[in-house]
Amino acid sequence: MSRYFGTNGVRGVFTELTPELALRLSQAFGLWSGKEKILVARDMRLTGECLLSAVKSGLASVGCEVLDLGLCSAPGAELMLKKERGNGLIIVTASHNPPDWNALKFVDKNGITVSRERGEEIEKLMEKAALAKWDEVKPMRKVPYSAEQHAEAIEKTVDLNKIRKANLRLALDFGNGTSALYSDMFKKLAKVTAINSDIDGKFPGRPSEPSEPNVQNLVNLVKQGGYDAGFAWDGDADRFIAIDEKGNFIVGDKIFALSVLLKLRKEGGKSIATTVATSRAAEDIAKKYGAKTVYTQVGAPYLSEAMAKQDVAIAGEEVGGVIWRELSFAKDGPATAVKLMELMAEKPLSSWIAELPQYYNAKTKIHFSKEKKLEIIEKLSKTSKGKVNKLDGIRIDFEDSWVIVRASGTEDYIRIFAEARTKEKAEKLVKEYEKTVLAL
Repeated sequence: MSRYFGTNGVRGVFTELTPELALRLSQAFGLWSGKEKILVARDMRLTGECLLSAVKSGLASVGCEVLDLGLCSAPGAELMLKKERGNGLIIVTASHNPPDWNALKFVDKNGITVSRERGEEIEKLMEKAALAKWDEVKPMRKVPYSAEQHAEAIEKTVDLNKIRKANLRLALDFGNGTSALYSDMFKKLAKVTAINSDIDGKFPGRPSEPSEPNVQNLVNLVKQGGYDAGFAWDGDADRFIAIDEKGNFIVGDKIFALSVLLKLRKEGGKSIATTVATSRAAEDIAKKYGAKTVYTQVGAPYLSEAMAKQDVAIAGEEVGGVIWRELSFAKDGPATAVKLMELMAEKPLSSWIAELPQYYNAKTKIHFSKEKKLEIIEKLSKTSKGKVNKLDGIRIDFEDSWVIVRASGTEDYIRIFAEARTKEKAEKLVKEYEKTVLAL
């Protein structure tokens, strides 16, 4: 079992993910990547510059050429990996986690995020890292304007004239995160009102995760201001949610389902990929367009692996992370927002939502230690009956509903998700399995 890697990289508070650990992990990643050209980037967290310095030193010390993107969104960094033809990428970002957390996300030369399983290979090299000779340490190079280049790439994938002619009015909640770097892109395409637009690692405006309770200021702004939609992102801009013109919060499952609809009706595709914790709505839409659905474990690494290894047109998950193959294998919040604007140029966002297969979701999480949460999943695995999927945690499918119980790969929680044709049934399933978990 991996000592440091979770679902998506290595994360923790500053006393856990220390500069020393960051340096050693980076040395090992440099060896694992072949001691070649490695890109690095960070989000706005207060410990970001400190940890990035350690990362750069670790890579350079084993002979890697380091390209520093500086302050950058996660999808922007992954696009730059592709443009610069690097041998790997390390992003210092804890995404949606609280401000005292940080993380290292590792991406290989093919643009595939490093999973927990492959992370074990990197960990084995931590004790084998040897310093390069003094004259083999390469100069570091700064690579500016990554957000601008990412924005240009996004704009090439949509009909800009169609969007501009719609004269959309948008309320944007940047959440004090790196999505604010794309402010100019949105201002060119629509009439924009922005909140929480100052990039600040303390997240003074709201918590980083764009969950429904956290974006109520945006909801109220949309309701009161007569906007066509409200958009919000997490700290590194890989997660995205929307508020329709009526002020309704659109969950990440529906963001992905809409993205599948847009992608398949525009370009077609043989298959889509999503996680075992994502709504059936996306699968229903894929069937309508003759595409199959590939299910994966929860987490960006498994989605990017599926997209790279199979003929997958689009991938995404229930937290509002969508991977657009034409850009990179990264969950791309700014791109998803602009793609949705292309749909909104035809008719209101609420009308598109009404066309989706209707399911209702309920979820909860229960705090457990790392050891205890794994023990509970093991016990539940032995007692669950019916149509059981053990790809990631325990998912049990019923005729018109399903429930999944899984140990979080990034936090000390067991998460319980349920979906059904009615809200009452989804909530009942969550309560039932919450009771079961607490009794184990």
